Amino acid sequence: MGCLRLVHSGPSVPTPESACLGAFERELEYIFATLGRLGAAPGEAEDLAQEIFMVLYRNWATLDTDRPLRPYLFGIAFRIVCAHRRRRVREIPYPALDANDGAPGPEVALQSREATALLLTALDSVPMARRGVVIMHDLDEVPIPDIARILSISRFGVYARLRKGRKELCAAVRRLSRGGAPR
Repeated sequence: MGCLRLVHSGPSVPTPESACLGAFERELEYIFATLGRLGAAPGEAEDLAQEIFMVLYRNWATLDTDRPLRPYLFGIAFRIVCAHRRRRVREIPYPALDANDGAPGPEVALQSREATALLLTALDSVPMARRGVVIMHDLDEVPIPDIARILSISRFGVYARLRKGRKELCAAVRRLSRGGAPR
């Protein structure tokens, strides 16, 4: 009479938390690669990835899961790296003391470590606003309208940043290939 029986009604529906965590785990390698391409030091990548997850988790309920997740994650990463750089500049009285080892992060899209290191060094010389557009369009293959929406700029602004960013990236690659020092 006092016995309670639980009846299992079939496969459980994933909770929003588990769906968010699963999506984050699937895209973790992409997140680390993106953080490296945006200039985050390898020692900072885990903390920045955690910040990205927290933003994703807080906004998961309002996220349109029918759309690709990578452009959204890139937008989050871009903003977090920019904010992190602003904080770091304020917190370190002597920025030259912050050693940058130049070690490339995990990179799936490029075949050799030399090419990855060259690209990362060249990307570092492109200002952040144009670097983000170049990475999203040329490396992550995000369409121009999506970039404009994610970064909250006009399509013309995206095209202008892309054109100038490509020129700066090409010039940096040529300079580094000739053995010139990065700026």
